[in-house]
Formats: sequence, C-alpha cells, structure tokens
Amino acid sequence: MVNVEQETRVELSIICVNWNSLDYLRECIASIYEHSPSTSFEIIVVDNASPEGGIETLAKEFPEIKIVESKDNLGFARANNLGFRNSTGELLLLLNPDTKVLGRALDEMCRALRSLPDAGIVGGKLLNTDLSVSTTSIQKFPTIVNQLLNVESLRLRFPACPLWDIAPLFQDRATPLKVDVIPGACLMVRREIFQQVGGFTEDYFIYAEDIDLNFKVNELGYSSYYVAQAQVIHHGGKSSSRQASQWSTIMTYRAMSRFYQRTRGYLYALAYRATMGCSALIRLFLLALAFPFGDRQGIRWTASKWGTVLKWAIGINSLA
Repeated sequence: MVNVEQETRVELSIICVNWNSLDYLRECIASIYEHSPSTSFEIIVVDNASPEGGIETLAKEFPEIKIVESKDNLGFARANNLGFRNSTGELLLLLNPDTKVLGRALDEMCRALRSLPDAGIVGGKLLNTDLSVSTTSIQKFPTIVNQLLNVESLRLRFPACPLWDIAPLFQDRATPLKVDVIPGACLMVRREIFQQVGGFTEDYFIYAEDIDLNFKVNELGYSSYYVAQAQVIHHGGKSSSRQASQWSTIMTYRAMSRFYQRTRGYLYALAYRATMGCSALIRLFLLALAFPFGDRQGIRWTASKWGTVLKWAIGINSLA
C-alpha cells in the first residue's frame, strides 16, 4: 500500500481499473503520456485480480505509474475507491482502460473543473472506435420511462427529447454544459467532493455506480458539466464483454434496480422491475412473430437477452 502522506502531492490523479484489458490499458496509458496535461499528474492502475495476468509488464514499460494489485475482483466501485486511497491529487480522473485520450482533453477538463465554482464533476465527449459520437457521453438521471424507451434508434432520431436530451453532443459548443450524469468511463471529480460523498457506493459491483456518484454530488449542491472540447475514444465494454453477455445484462438491470431503491425507494424499484418484465414479455412476443421472416440469428440473440431480463424480473435468475 502506498503511503500517500509520504508522497509528493500532484494536481491530478488518473485512476484506471483493469480487469483483463491489458492491451487496451497499455494504449490508454501511452495516450496519456502522448497528450500529457500541463499540470502535474500521476497514473494509478488498480488490477482487479485479472485472470490473464501480465500487469507487472506495465511497470517495465511505464516505470512512473503506480500499480495496486487486488487479490480479489472488487468490482468497479470498490476498486476505484482503492485507487483513490492510493492517490494524492486534488483532482481525480476515473478513466476506463479501454479509452484513448485525444489532444488537450485532460487540460480542458482540468480547466473547466477549476473555473466553474459549482462544478463537482466534469466529463468530455466520448467517441466510439470509429470516431462517431457516443450517445452515452451525457445522460439524464434514469427514470422508469426513459429506461423503458432507451432505444438507440429513438435517441438518435429525436436527440432533443427531454427524456434523454443528447442534442448537445451533435452541436459545436464552446462552453461547458450542465448535465445530469457524466459516465464513469471518463469522469473527473474534485478530491474534496469525492471524499465528502464517501466515494463510490460500494453496494454496486459494476454499472450504475457512476450514476449514483453524480446523484450524490448533485445532492451536495454541486453540478456535473459536459466539456465538448475534451475528446476521448471509448472502445466500450471491453472488460465485461469478455464475460458471458447475459451476465452483463443481469448486472445492468440489477444495478439500476439498486439505484432506484437507494434514491426513490422500494416501491419505485419494484415498479421498475415489473415494467421491465412486461416490456421483455412484449418484445419476446414480437420477436416470435418476426422469427420466420427476419434475421434468425439476430433474433435469437435479442430473444436471449430479453429472456434473461424476463427471468430477472420474475426472480428466477441466480443473480436476481
């Protein structure tokens, strides 16, 4: 364990949590050094007991970084909190290993966080691997309605819809924009605020912990800001995608249910579960009708997902 009291404090601590994403992490770290911020910084890698191993090779390639190895897979929230306890920076950047920093992204986020008095969190424009804009760059606080209608084609067709309001992603913005949620793939937060809210809520293993953090910061009276000039490539889901896809599906819905219970109460969480179950049932019925006429392989994959959601909703899945 690094004794942060004996370490020279820096202005920015960049924390990357790794689980079986070594190749992406190597590219991520290289991009940070290629586009280094003008402020002093440190990079802390928390390895979540990755089965593939090899984390020690990073120390040889990048001797300046700090590596914290966990004996167990702590999940995203607890691992980031562990990285925080080993950090010294007044600003924290929580950065997924499957990201790549572009241009002056780090400086732009640091500048925004320091210049906006009410800013607790800032984030940039996330780009997909093909450099298209990721619609997950900004989010509204989730409700049953916007989750029920959370369909990518709808979001892209009606980007200004108040249920998700992603229109700013496709505009040329020169100033930071106040939003509800900055995703955890690239999230910069003031150290003192992260401490005040108790860091990530460790009830979450993976997914929704970033929404919960934005919510807690908002409850404290601070805001989250989107900085369009700060661009970061996010390849997306490269750790969880290596596990069974249905595990990822279950963990997503389970995390959202936990968030609703924490912030809106048991009955709202129960209503969310029932609504998602009904939605899954309707989708499965429509997929069955389409099966003889459509892409059967694609329909089978989609049906598998919604079958998993239905099982979760009625409580017969092992992870429910």
